[in-house]
Amino acid sequence: MTVQENDATRNAQLDTIESTAGASCSMRIYTGAQPANCAAANSGTVLADFNLPADWMGAAATGTKAKAGTWQDTSADATGTPGHFRIYNSQATKDGTTAFMQGSCAVGSGDINFDGTITAGQQVTINTFTLTAGNP
Repeated sequence: MTVQENDATRNAQLDTIESTAGASCSMRIYTGAQPANCAAANSGTVLADFNLPADWMGAAATGTKAKAGTWQDTSADATGTPGHFRIYNSQATKDGTTAFMQGSCAVGSGDINFDGTITAGQQVTINTFTLTAGNP
């Protein structure tokens, strides 16, 4: 059996992500592979730490939802190769138990694609980030 959803349903699912997470989200970029799931402890070295804008995702359309506003860390924490990211539903709590989303990142590939390694002190900007609701 193949289940398909119309765009309105897919958009509603995507828009729920931001409303569930809240307006004070943060994101960290780490070295190494992502943990087994969002409840697992943080792993790797923190390379960059972002406080996301209050309205951090745009409205979903045609089954996709893109970042909104500026996602930027003006001074990276450490030097290394990006391996994964985690988004937390709080700018204050980044303890590994409040992550609600994670994914891969790498130089030239991954859910977030970087054009090179990150160097401590450099400005890091995420230019594109898009979520897509599946529909076979």
